[in-house]
Amino acid sequence: MKKNVLATLFVALLAISASAQVSSNPYKFLGNITTRGNVEAGGGVPLYYQLWNQITCENESKWASVEGTRGNFNWSGADRAFSYAQQHGFPHKFHALVWGSQYPNWLDNLSAGERFSAMTNWFDHAKARYDELPMIDVVNEAVGNHQAGNPMIKETLGGGGKTGYDWLIKAFEMAYERWPNAILIYNDYNSIQWDIDKYIDLVRTLRDAGAPIDAYGNQSHDVTNISENNLRNALKKQQDALQMPMFVTELDIDISNDAQQKAQYERVLPAMWEAPYCAGVTLWGYVLGATWVDNSGLYRNGTERPAMTWIKEYMQTDAAKNAVGPFPGAKKEASVYIRPAALKVAKDDVLPIKVRARMATKTIEKIELYADDELVATMTEEPYIAEYTAGSVGQKTLKAIVTTTDGSTYERLSRIQVIRGAQRAPYNGVVPELPGTVNVDEYDEGLAGVAYSNATRNTSTAMKDGQWMEYTVDVKEEGLYALEAEVASTTANGMFHLSEYGFDNLTFYTNITKVPNTGSSSSFQTMRVPMTEPLTAGRHVFCLNIDKGGFFIKSLSFKKVPTVELPGTLEMEDLAEGNGADFASGNGGTVLTNTTAGEWLEYNVDFKESGKYSLEAIVSSAVDGSSFKVILLEADGNEKSLCTVNVPNTGSTDVYEVKTAKIRNAIEAGKQVIRVNITNGGCNIDKLQFVCTESTGIIMPLDESGTAETQWFTPDGRRLSAPQRGINLQRTVSNGRVTTRKVVR
Repeated sequence: MKKNVLATLFVALLAISASAQVSSNPYKFLGNITTRGNVEAGGGVPLYYQLWNQITCENESKWASVEGTRGNFNWSGADRAFSYAQQHGFPHKFHALVWGSQYPNWLDNLSAGERFSAMTNWFDHAKARYDELPMIDVVNEAVGNHQAGNPMIKETLGGGGKTGYDWLIKAFEMAYERWPNAILIYNDYNSIQWDIDKYIDLVRTLRDAGAPIDAYGNQSHDVTNISENNLRNALKKQQDALQMPMFVTELDIDISNDAQQKAQYERVLPAMWEAPYCAGVTLWGYVLGATWVDNSGLYRNGTERPAMTWIKEYMQTDAAKNAVGPFPGAKKEASVYIRPAALKVAKDDVLPIKVRARMATKTIEKIELYADDELVATMTEEPYIAEYTAGSVGQKTLKAIVTTTDGSTYERLSRIQVIRGAQRAPYNGVVPELPGTVNVDEYDEGLAGVAYSNATRNTSTAMKDGQWMEYTVDVKEEGLYALEAEVASTTANGMFHLSEYGFDNLTFYTNITKVPNTGSSSSFQTMRVPMTEPLTAGRHVFCLNIDKGGFFIKSLSFKKVPTVELPGTLEMEDLAEGNGADFASGNGGTVLTNTTAGEWLEYNVDFKESGKYSLEAIVSSAVDGSSFKVILLEADGNEKSLCTVNVPNTGSTDVYEVKTAKIRNAIEAGKQVIRVNITNGGCNIDKLQFVCTESTGIIMPLDESGTAETQWFTPDGRRLSAPQRGINLQRTVSNGRVTTRKVVR
């Protein structure tokens, strides 16, 4: 009974707080930010929930604020704001996942592949902390060189690629994978006055390519002196081009004169707020002297300025209270994205198009896909894939109309470009089969911008920055593969990665891989590159992306990752999965090199004998203190620490020694996973040799002949004092060699 009373009081308090907020519009919010890291501004200013009904952390949820020291995450500031929003029943926004500013300083010292791993880890930790988020600024300020760190972040996420904005597409795909229910936003400044065309081009390309972007955000720091007419024209230009929901994300009017500030708010706020595509307005600070600009505050010494008084009055008008918006309650019902197989296609070619559609609470009845108002297909079952024959040249507008069983409809636009020229086809009409080798100069035939870009079939020409080539292949055996690239280079600056523009994701099959200096442009060597995702059987179109050119590449060989039988030798390049691993030629083969603390590698293994083992690691190092741990991930998911290998300083990474380590725990026979965790970097690892020192059970295959009086086991590995009637396993040890035979009595 007491709990019910408390619950009733809590609901009543929420109702009181909601009625006291400046805005009561159910379709959009009027929000603000934290002040100097705190939710409450203090100094006589009203409590936050009495003014605003949405909150954004000014800095507390930015990457640099959370993970200033690598691996140490401080969520305290972000937690305060998010908990406050939940307590008072209004939405919060995560600001921001990807930004070329206020990222951790330690990121500058990492390679591109390591940075991608670090960014993936950042996304994963944010997801672990906040499983559900209503809104996210996925990418912040990526137009041109708005931020000095943008080129580095662009490189980190795979570069421009086919669309010019692949790095941003990848960021949105990563966010959607983790928070499919969140409203995913691109956010930028100078988008209304100074960089409006670049801004529109960026957002529209993301939309056209099928990236899971739900809205565009105008920071609106550039409206301090804009006229109402120019503002309305700019907003209309954006909306006509994008046809998507819009947020005003960081509105401030930096004017010291009270009357002038109030007059500018009167010009600006209604034009934004009353637009039916506006989903909400967030003011960027409200206390004078506590924001990033000098004069934008709405409270001076605890007293509201005239602009604040007017805002409160305006929000009580019918125009403000009744303005509609696309996300009532800041909740996303429909996720609808059109993903054409390519943004450019040759005339008369057939272009597959998928409508990615997902509803939060409703059920899809049908999806109609149009091209320039011509019905292409009506689809009622997943996957919603249609084929469009590009019959005439020019720009085509694609439109998907999703109808749910309650009669509601949701629309999404995209565009493709149809150009005159040769249709796309595999090189010489032959589709390479995998496992197998693809010659790099034998990329798909067709038009530039469709099958390749800035490429030549002349193998004596070095790769160029931003170059890409696509290859149609047929995967005959599904599973995890490793890529072997035949490369030559006179520098160690070149980089590439392999990707695929799938209907449901932009998949990176390799991390961004650095090409070694092989000594000359004609000295080719094979570098082994782990593939991060398994390949499904069937037709694929791989894209080889040249992130930084200047090197030469002959071929790409795709080999299935083996399951290593132990006792025996585990070659380090045969990994099934890894985080931050680099490989290079060394010690007569391929070695794991440039190890750093925190890296890990996993290997599929099959132990043929249960028992005790020792480990012989072939290692080198030019520093003191390098080490790594070997862990067994058993079939039931348990982790078992096997040993720690302390790598000696061998004087050079080119000088290898055998380091023996005793494995503490017995190992059961069967298929399992070995993980290698780099605890202190600076070493090279060539291979790990597992030696069975005391067997307690043996798994097939077995030799059928011979007998000996040594140790006896049942077929399932149980120890016997003597052979029994039926099938027995006999174990003989001679000169350190274990022989196992099947014996029938």
